[in-house]
Amino acid sequence: MELSIRMQDGATRTVPLLDANIGLGRATTNELCYPEDFGLSRQHLLFEKVDGQWTVKDLASKNGTVVNGFRIVTPTPLGNGDVIHACHLQITLGGKDDVDTMSQTVVFVEKAEVESAPSNTVVSSLHDVNPAQSMSNDRHAAALVKAGRELAGHRPLNELFQLILDLSVEAVGGSRAVLMTLEQEDLIPRANRGEGFRISKTVRDQVLREKNSLLVRDTAMDEVFKLQASIVMQRVRSFMAVPLQTNEKVIGLLYIDMPDITREFSKEDLSLLTVMANVAAIRIEHARLNEVEQVERLMSKELSQAGEIQRRLLPAEAPKIAGYDFAGYNLPCRTVGGDYFDFFRMSDGKVAVVVGDVAGKGMPAAMLMSSLQARLQILVETDENPASIVARLNKSISGNCPDNRFITFILAIIDPATGEIRYCNAGHNPPLLVKANGLTEKLEGGGIILGILPIAQYSEHRTSISSGDTLVLFSDGVSEAMPNGSDEEFGEMRISMAVLNRASHPSTKLIEGVIEDLQVWCAGTPYADDVTLLIVKKL
Repeated sequence: MELSIRMQDGATRTVPLLDANIGLGRATTNELCYPEDFGLSRQHLLFEKVDGQWTVKDLASKNGTVVNGFRIVTPTPLGNGDVIHACHLQITLGGKDDVDTMSQTVVFVEKAEVESAPSNTVVSSLHDVNPAQSMSNDRHAAALVKAGRELAGHRPLNELFQLILDLSVEAVGGSRAVLMTLEQEDLIPRANRGEGFRISKTVRDQVLREKNSLLVRDTAMDEVFKLQASIVMQRVRSFMAVPLQTNEKVIGLLYIDMPDITREFSKEDLSLLTVMANVAAIRIEHARLNEVEQVERLMSKELSQAGEIQRRLLPAEAPKIAGYDFAGYNLPCRTVGGDYFDFFRMSDGKVAVVVGDVAGKGMPAAMLMSSLQARLQILVETDENPASIVARLNKSISGNCPDNRFITFILAIIDPATGEIRYCNAGHNPPLLVKANGLTEKLEGGGIILGILPIAQYSEHRTSISSGDTLVLFSDGVSEAMPNGSDEEFGEMRISMAVLNRASHPSTKLIEGVIEDLQVWCAGTPYADDVTLLIVKKL
């Protein structure tokens, strides 16, 4: 049994369920640790095997755990194919549903229990190759010239792999071939001629770890390979395996074989292929750097545009209501953030205040925020029930929100005449009502985050604000900020104390005070998440 975990960027990770207890969250003490996902709690959930049955338990997480569309409150049994959502993560029990057919092109097999006969195997390396030896005949010289000419162009990376493979096969007269690049610890096939390659793990390890180029002239004469059924079944007579190497760095492997009994690969072929693989590896790295630079330039442009969009979305000034003092603040930790705050003047004189946290950064987050604001503006104008507004907003967002995006959100409607606050929370940090008598009320309750379950239910809650009280709405970038080397968060208590210590100050100064205390707490550590505050003070 295994877990297939799809992350925010769309990448999928497969994790075998080997232990009886597997924790997941942002803290490094978890077996499954995702510190970059700020929607997760430090200890978010636990996979546990009880009497042979796997269950999932939510560990009182801030944003909850959803199994097959339903938020769980008790340990829940799991079956094959069940889907668990934990903020950005989508987790499927049983593993991946689809199989990458390209990854099945090559299978690495164990070696036989006999040492290879050195007389039949040639071992070389890039440093051993004499360039003149690679040009020892007209065919090899022409192959190198052609390779240099073809690889000098500016081809995209996906075309480059197949070109390198074709040039290599043509140069040494091979039959089948596969080119693989090393991605972290995995060899990924990028281009192939033929299929069903079964390559010895010993050959793979010598090429990648020892940086050796290997030639087996005749598998029928080699004590290792003549005993391998895979070699016999594929009718491989001679093969070479060389590293894709840039100076000292190995970025992949090139394998070529042929079944021809009338000809076997030579030492000169091995030298030629080693040199061509070196040239190809350098070209691949250059192409990768070019693609990275292009992506970075595009991202920089998009981030600049997204930053401008976000600045225009946030309110230019707070509303001015007799007897009340409003203020808002947002500081993205990067060019573009995912936080959002706003004020809405309602037709009956009431004021709606909101804070949201859109998962992710960049242009997609800015666009999602824009969509959220537009929908919210319409809903607030036509509905005065916070739970109804949030439920309708969630339904609308869920129909258009990508799988790896969601929004935490808090909406509070304040009646200036009576001080009544009606609010609904969708998985966001509970606001704090700091009272004039020194006590702090945490405004909890509501429902799950927006964008996951279209039919989610939300509840309205009520409280009231009195003279001298201060309502503080904030993002987790404030409460969860930590200095380097510490696991202690800034926390809600410090937010409350920052307000109480400046009780006579106006809202703008209260925000400045919270930020000042936050900076002292972080001791120069850059903020890991966006910082957003919205304060309502009743005079």
